Amino acid sequence: MANPLFYAKILLFGEYGIIENSQGLTLPYSFYKGCLQFSNLDTDFEKQSNAHLVNYAQYLASLDLPKDFGLDIEKFQADLKEGMYFDSNIPQGYGVGSSGALVAAIYERYSFVKRTPETINKNDLKELKKVFGTLESYFHGKSSGIDPLICYMNLPILIEDKDSVDKVNIAQGQEGKGAIFLIDSGQVGETGPMIQIFFEKLKNEGFRKTLKDEFIRYNNACIDNFLNKEMTPFFRNLKKLSYWAYEHFRPMIPESIFNAWKNGLETNAYYLKLCGSGGGGYILGFTKDYEKAEKMLEGFHKEVIYRF
Repeated sequence: MANPLFYAKILLFGEYGIIENSQGLTLPYSFYKGCLQFSNLDTDFEKQSNAHLVNYAQYLASLDLPKDFGLDIEKFQADLKEGMYFDSNIPQGYGVGSSGALVAAIYERYSFVKRTPETINKNDLKELKKVFGTLESYFHGKSSGIDPLICYMNLPILIEDKDSVDKVNIAQGQEGKGAIFLIDSGQVGETGPMIQIFFEKLKNEGFRKTLKDEFIRYNNACIDNFLNKEMTPFFRNLKKLSYWAYEHFRPMIPESIFNAWKNGLETNAYYLKLCGSGGGGYILGFTKDYEKAEKMLEGFHKEVIYRF
């Protein structure tokens, strides 16, 4: 394919926790996608995208990347003069990796050493994650590199700790009653301010302790249960995780979602959690009975991403 598509990503588990060395689990999400295209730059969207990429190319030119992970910046800049832009329907500020897909597309097109997701080894993944962190830090400060890595690999990724990641196999579940779904909060979230709130909270010893002793424990247990298809303990740990976030991540929960979050905990019909940094964008929902949850969440725009 001349212009490969790069899909959005969803961080199922690990938001904020991965900053403090918890595990994480991410999936590609093909509903949203983007690719590099050429045009006469007739529309405002195309012009703006091209202009942003021109600025980004200047940033990339200033980087000192490892030899095996270098980029052909001259070719990138020449293509921009020919009218290249990033054609994407991935919403920005929704926690689904809009900048990650862009970084992945640029890396795929301009990297000197070509790698394929099928043959890449664990050590390369680790190095690639670091490089992607540097490439993405232009967009919203310090980046772990996870978002572009998922978009680039187009495979589910298990984040084992701060440095280590590995490919995992998550088969699409049987068409059962259960579902993982997205809820649109109806407002855009900004990553920077939310992360600032989190770092302020980390200054509190009590918060650091509950994050480590409770949040990270529930988070890692959910990942383990999910990968092993142990759904009864999965929902038990998920409720604890959802309740912990309700208590400690209140500033990150969009106001429009707050009552629905509480209602899920009280009725056990579904449980909600942050999708990315929160503050807006999408919220993740999990339920054993989607039909029931859908009725209870009437009025919200929802998208099912996984059935079981």
